[in-house]
Amino acid sequence: QVQLVESGGGLVQAGGSLRLSCAASGSIFSINYMGWYRQAPGQQRELVATITSGDSTNYADSVKGRFTISRDNAKNTVYLQMNSLKPEDTAVYYCRAGIRPSSYRGYEDSWGQGTQVTVSS
Repeated sequence: QVQLVESGGGLVQAGGSLRLSCAASGSIFSINYMGWYRQAPGQQRELVATITSGDSTNYADSVKGRFTISRDNAKNTVYLQMNSLKPEDTAVYYCRAGIRPSSYRGYEDSWGQGTQVTVSS
């Protein structure tokens, strides 16, 4: 069974920075895509950034130039460096990954439990 555990959330003032981490553990043969999504109160979950196994990245327009996604394949970990944070970035941030548990199974979509990011004005 695969588990994704996020860390690094917290309270920060506008203009500040945070770095989120998400580590995958359990039965892992390979990981395809990894990404971060967020959900603010009363709103739908939205894509923040994704990164493929070939390190191709994609960002929401609202975070381009401020956030950077990266991954460490040796540690099965994805990171989100968030700079110049704004109050509208306040949300629960979720990690997502496509993980292949073994050589005889296909990729399965997994989500973490989420970590709260609060940006004060």
